[in-house]
Amino acid sequence: MTRTVIAVFGASVAEPGDEVYEQGVACGRLLAESGYAVVTGGYGGVMEAVSLGAHEMGGRVLGVTAPGVFPHRESANPFVSEESQAAHLMERIHELTDVSSGSIALPGSLGTLAELAIAWNLAYVARFSGSLPKPVVVVGDHWARVVEMLADTIGADTDLITTVEHVEAAVAEIKRRVPPE
Repeated sequence: MTRTVIAVFGASVAEPGDEVYEQGVACGRLLAESGYAVVTGGYGGVMEAVSLGAHEMGGRVLGVTAPGVFPHRESANPFVSEESQAAHLMERIHELTDVSSGSIALPGSLGTLAELAIAWNLAYVARFSGSLPKPVVVVGDHWARVVEMLADTIGADTDLITTVEHVEAAVAEIKRRVPPE
């Protein structure tokens, strides 16, 4: 079964009951309910939450793990239906952005920032090959401040990022820009 895949990035340390974890569950549910497959880094925290939400709706759940980088993380979370293992972080981020048609960043830290920055940069360089940029949507004031700071500091193109307040708006933006198959 082929479905349009959306990457979701977020905190690896979130736990059930945490606001960001529950945002992840809602995001996964909404994406799967809308007909999308999801891809995450495959481990715990928001990755697990998104996987759980999509799984509960019968969605396709991909996880890109990196066992050599994270030897303390035994395997993908139990809601991942298709796991792919990357040799290193850059390969992992490449696969996340390559298989997806757009991305959503929920609150997170440095790893999430790396994923977001690469997705944003890929949207920027798409114009050099005549490709359409894949949509990048960030959720919450957490990322709005980062996007604004990067625009002010290094002149990053904020037209390539959509900032929204909640996951419902993020999924609505993805649906508007990348209709599911």
